Amino acid sequence: MASRILIVEDEKGIADGLAFTLRQEGYQTTIARTGKEALDSFAKREPDLVLLDLMLPDTDGLAVCRTMRRTSTVPILMLTARDSEMDKVVGLEVGADDYITKPFGIQELLARVKAALRRARVRDQERGEEPQGQLVAGEIVLDPVTRTVEVHGRPVELRPKEFDLLRVLITHPGRVHRRQDLYAEIWSEADYVDRGTLDVHIRWLREKIEEDPGHPRHILTIRGVGYKIVP
Repeated sequence: MASRILIVEDEKGIADGLAFTLRQEGYQTTIARTGKEALDSFAKREPDLVLLDLMLPDTDGLAVCRTMRRTSTVPILMLTARDSEMDKVVGLEVGADDYITKPFGIQELLARVKAALRRARVRDQERGEEPQGQLVAGEIVLDPVTRTVEVHGRPVELRPKEFDLLRVLITHPGRVHRRQDLYAEIWSEADYVDRGTLDVHIRWLREKIEEDPGHPRHILTIRGVGYKIVP
């Protein structure tokens, strides 16, 4: 079955162009030109991926993304003409999986769409294959089935990518994970991911699970190589 993509874009020319290109690639597309239309369409038939413009006439894409994230882990790719680092960080914080700055090349867009859909399929397959047992590193307890995390017995809420990153680290305590391997594992198409994305997610994880994020005891940086987790 063809993947369903919801295009949230108020500029008709851009929306129609994206829809045409994606249909040529075999995807099913639906267009929403306002935040309300997007959320209505999303609720009626959850798509497999959302292309979400940041600037909408009735609200902003961040609010739409935040609302979608309350009930779904579907991949969300933000489209925007704003390319500052802070804009990207805010987009990731509210749950976006990727951030594409306008103007963008159509081949880059297609590559990111394919990568996001592939990661979602792998994630869904792993959910059916993951062991029932919890993964533990000291006071950190991760349940891969319920996708929950506790630290010192206290529930900790993680974004989807934060959880996936912690799961990879905690599955092999003490192992040094190279940066390029983590990019490939979590984001797949590493060539199309901002180089600072991993560092941002590591910082967020430390803020949530470390007693002193500035002097982490669990998620350690191996300079020039990558990261590892220790009990």
